[in-house]
Amino acid sequence: MTAPITVSAGDLPLQCLYRWERERAGQVYLTQPVGGGQVQDITWGEAGDQVRRVANWLASQGWPAGSRVAIIGKNSAHWILADLAIQMAGHVSVPIYPTFNGEALAYILEHSEARACFIGKMDDTANLQTGAPSGVPLIALPLAPPIQAIAWTDLQAQNKPMAGEPAPQMDAISTIIYTSGTTGKPKGVVHTYRTMAWGVTSATRRVRMDVHDRYISYLPLAHVAERMLIEQASLRYGGRVFFAEALDTFVQDLQRARPTIFFSVPRLWVKFQHGVHSKMPAPKLNRLMGIPLIGRLVRRKILKGLGLDQCRLAAGGAAPMPTDVLQWYRKLGLDLIEVYGMTENCGVSHSTLPGSPLIGSVGVPYDLVESRIDPENGEIQMRSPALMLGYYKEDAATAEAITADGWLRTGDKGTIDGQGYLRITGRVKDIFKSSKGKYVAPAPIEDLLIMHPDVEACTVVGANLTQPLGLVMLSQEAVARSAAPDERQILTDSLKAHLASVNAQLEPHERMDCLAAITTAWTPENGFVTPTLKVKRMRIEEAYASHYQAWLDQRKPVVWSDH
Repeated sequence: MTAPITVSAGDLPLQCLYRWERERAGQVYLTQPVGGGQVQDITWGEAGDQVRRVANWLASQGWPAGSRVAIIGKNSAHWILADLAIQMAGHVSVPIYPTFNGEALAYILEHSEARACFIGKMDDTANLQTGAPSGVPLIALPLAPPIQAIAWTDLQAQNKPMAGEPAPQMDAISTIIYTSGTTGKPKGVVHTYRTMAWGVTSATRRVRMDVHDRYISYLPLAHVAERMLIEQASLRYGGRVFFAEALDTFVQDLQRARPTIFFSVPRLWVKFQHGVHSKMPAPKLNRLMGIPLIGRLVRRKILKGLGLDQCRLAAGGAAPMPTDVLQWYRKLGLDLIEVYGMTENCGVSHSTLPGSPLIGSVGVPYDLVESRIDPENGEIQMRSPALMLGYYKEDAATAEAITADGWLRTGDKGTIDGQGYLRITGRVKDIFKSSKGKYVAPAPIEDLLIMHPDVEACTVVGANLTQPLGLVMLSQEAVARSAAPDERQILTDSLKAHLASVNAQLEPHERMDCLAAITTAWTPENGFVTPTLKVKRMRIEEAYASHYQAWLDQRKPVVWSDH
């Protein structure tokens, strides 16, 4: 029988900070790249001191307890410190993706009634200028771009550390996490200290963590997965967090951190694999790994080159992991697990177990998480004490998301086998009907399409068409290559072979008539994808639906869309 989960005050983030301040004051907590290959180390003692000074300033503003304070910026050490300062001052943090456009930023700041906004690392400040209301004070974190704002360093110099150990109520609101807006305006998911702490406890019953663990933070901290795994777990267990500086330094950042725990989306795991194969062709690598002594040395060298030679827990999420990729990493000695969750349940729902022989599922529920399938439409539903309170100021949306008996409607379709393993088969609202009257679930097809090394994003459409078709947005590198006619033909042939390979795995009514190679980037700024790079189907339909029939009429397996 599973033991009950009790969450105590000592499990809350601030109480954990106070503990590590006392017990590990001189140990490094956060390692932040600052450019030129240099890093800044922040100890637990220094982290506590900085948090206390900024919390003192926030408290002195005289805002009512529970006021909302936003954080916008790429991941950095001071992003986490700002979040803790907001909590220590008795307020509620509102994380915002740095890639949100000005309209979305303005909406969230207004909807949440944010009193202030911390600004971190950003590539572009144009959205700040159009989205930040004039009355909202801005506080610039150390790596923020040059803007008119109160400097974090000035707050350090001008304020004394807040004394004592302020503690929030367990059921007080901790944060409002706005969804990325796949199907409309972002919704504010309300979580308490209890829901988040319970989620950490349940998840880490399955996955052990301690003070010796190292993490690398690079996926958005505004997203629930990074918030739980990196921020909440490192605070709970006292591990060390390294940050990535930029995309082109990621491998060096990873090698510096040598994380013991590493989470990524399947696309990056596939890119790692392609990178290895670009240096050593797959047949040769497989042959070498089959030789006992040499194979061990090769595996060790590959993992060390990736910066993952110390990784004891590797995970993937957000999309299914291809079976051959899972098996490839297992041969390397890295047993990837798959995780499933969403903002509304703190990211804590299901995961596979290391060494699980069943590939293709997202595993079994975490401790004391329940799941079921709606018999009417096949929707996955779940419940646990980690569920959100609801959507901020959105009672109707909350009632739609949570059943009368307290189960979260995930919006995903799936099946549960006799052993309790959950398999996701698509999104309830994404399924469409062809002109032949056959229903098609696009998500599993897209999970196969995205595996081509030159495809950055994709979507499968086909409502009222005889057969589906795939839109594949090419990487910048592939688009640059395609400018040369010979290279475009090579890429066309490669996509044609990929289409044939994917179609061979599908039922006849699911097979795509053609792929449309899209050379215009889909970005959060132009509204084609969310800040977490999920494709917005409505936007795709608006932009491309008028071209579908013309593409199909070309009777080619691959057509090009350069506009």
